[in-house]
Amino acid sequence: MSAVDWKAEYPFVSQFLPTPSGRIHYIDEGQGRPVLFVHGNPTWSFYWRAAIVEMRTTHRAVAIDHLGCGLSDKPQSWSYRLSDHVKNLEALIEALDLRDITLVVHDWGGAIGLGAAVAQPDRFRDFVITNTAAFRSPHIPVRIAACRIPFLGEFAVRGANGFAGAAVHMATEKGLSPTARTGLLAPYGNWADRIATHRFVLDIPMDASHPSWETLSAIEAGLPRLADKPMRLVWGEADWCFTPWYRQQFEAHFPHARSFPLPGVGHYVAEDARDELVRHVREQAS
Repeated sequence: MSAVDWKAEYPFVSQFLPTPSGRIHYIDEGQGRPVLFVHGNPTWSFYWRAAIVEMRTTHRAVAIDHLGCGLSDKPQSWSYRLSDHVKNLEALIEALDLRDITLVVHDWGGAIGLGAAVAQPDRFRDFVITNTAAFRSPHIPVRIAACRIPFLGEFAVRGANGFAGAAVHMATEKGLSPTARTGLLAPYGNWADRIATHRFVLDIPMDASHPSWETLSAIEAGLPRLADKPMRLVWGEADWCFTPWYRQQFEAHFPHARSFPLPGVGHYVAEDARDELVRHVREQAS
């Protein structure tokens, strides 16, 4: 265990939602209208720590750890498919009876969070979307495609921590503090704990034969249900994974959205542009 005390930046009370496949960890801080934070791969609710601290003073700040991620259980035989992650998020929303939600998403959190919003649009008020996708794409970066190579990819991601470990360097343009690096990696210390990190990579649907292609296609087809809701696109323009092309696709889907490109900011927007992202969440949720 590192001597760096990452928990000092994560001063939250852990909550758990039981499911048939394992316990889902979440944060539920403050009171008022809910702001729901949905992380991607290979992060967890720690990624949203600054925004949670800010928003809990005036709102109900809720942040999920997807099953297999963060402080949630890490079942070794669960599906780890997009459709089931969406169902888990919907279960949390319904268990907490969240309504009039401001949804804040990043990376895989975009497809999962917007999947829940498409399914239950009346529960959502507005959105802050950062470096993600909720539609099919012809692009997959070489560095991610390599992690999908049979046997070699699993060894790299689960054995050598070659995805989460690399991300703390490759997903930021401005570098991470020792606390941020330690906190982001803390739940992924061994082969078993990295199962979701690898399965998320495998679940990227690149053609119609993939089991999650139909799910992602349905989410994409449902995006017009959200087109009239207020939305901000806060985008790290230096992201090599979710490049500005993805922002432009969201702009096409949501022509009324307000775009805020952030030059020199990488994939980890909440790290590279912490104060700016918190400001956008605050303004959108007000």
